[in-house]
Amino acid sequence: MSMTGFTEEQLTVREAISNICSKFPNTYWQEHDQQEKDPKDFHAALAKDGWLGIALPEHLGGAGLGISEATMMMQTITQSGAGIAGAQAIHANVYATQPLAKFGTKEQLETTIPNIINGTWRTCFGVTEPNTGLETLKLKTLAKKTDDGYSVTGQKIWITCAQVASKMILLARTTPLEEVKKITEGLSMFCIDIDKENPGLDLRKIKKMGGCAVDANEVFFDNYKIPANTLIGGENNGFKIILHGMNAERCLLAGEALGLGYVALEKASQYAKDRVVFGRPIGQNQGVAHPLADAYMKLEAAKLATYHAARLYDTNDGSVPFQDIGVACNSAKYLAAEAAFTACERAVLAHGGMGYAAEYDVERYMRECFVPRIAPVSREMILNFVSEKVLELPRSY
Repeated sequence: MSMTGFTEEQLTVREAISNICSKFPNTYWQEHDQQEKDPKDFHAALAKDGWLGIALPEHLGGAGLGISEATMMMQTITQSGAGIAGAQAIHANVYATQPLAKFGTKEQLETTIPNIINGTWRTCFGVTEPNTGLETLKLKTLAKKTDDGYSVTGQKIWITCAQVASKMILLARTTPLEEVKKITEGLSMFCIDIDKENPGLDLRKIKKMGGCAVDANEVFFDNYKIPANTLIGGENNGFKIILHGMNAERCLLAGEALGLGYVALEKASQYAKDRVVFGRPIGQNQGVAHPLADAYMKLEAAKLATYHAARLYDTNDGSVPFQDIGVACNSAKYLAAEAAFTACERAVLAHGGMGYAAEYDVERYMRECFVPRIAPVSREMILNFVSEKVLELPRSY
């Protein structure tokens, strides 16, 4: 990947993160993937040097950098061979904390943020539900007011790292859907403890296709009591608050997809140079070389879209309309995910039979590259969003 056109900060981040990642070779990630073992020492190594606070304010112990630098960090992690699993081990710590840092009370910030940055507490993000999926505004998990806080009942799904997290940033309904005037009202955000001993909380691990080193879960709440001081940014304002983190997440995931695509391509190019068939390296054949060259150009185009979107997000001075930032961030996520898929598929095929072998890593990348295509919003919903907001076509859903 060409490194021209990046800022000094981004290049510094890339170098520092590369140094940390170099201590975790591909064999480490193969083993953690196969044994479904959490990469806690990788998380600890990033926390030790303060990288979990890359985009959090300096007065809270963060580095005070932007989403552009955080995107570079996530790309560098996946590109090191850690893949999506490595990124997901820290992903929520980087973006789910953004709304907390912006809207949290002094007490919440001073107790929570430093412990997240130093790695004492890991975080997960509780938004998605099994029956609402992309319809965030229809979610049903209810936080009912009690004398000393709230009682939470409901279900969340695809909650990454819930087994190892101490905190959850939770989006729940504080006003029933049928009682709200506007559909965007009635949701609230909380920063809650994950108390595994509490009978009101049940975490069930989901067996999945890729990224097996990090756990994904169904989470069941049954009158789970949380104190009043867990509320972030006022009751019924949760949707506005969560919007603040969504565009950032699109950028980070785009960076993760890019890194995965580039490392798959790197592996394929090396193999195509080394593998000799019919007396010549297979990379000398255009049938092998051209698909890889095409995949590289697709990644480079997606890279430009990704860092353009991150730059718009970081501008943050009101000069860029919120919708334009949303279009850029969603477009980047879409393009990077598709480019990564192309690169990973072609990398497996370039390896022939060895592409199917775990020791060559590309099969692991192939399994992981579906994550950015599906999450946190599907390709189809991004196409709907661009059709409606940019092309001004009638809404289809």
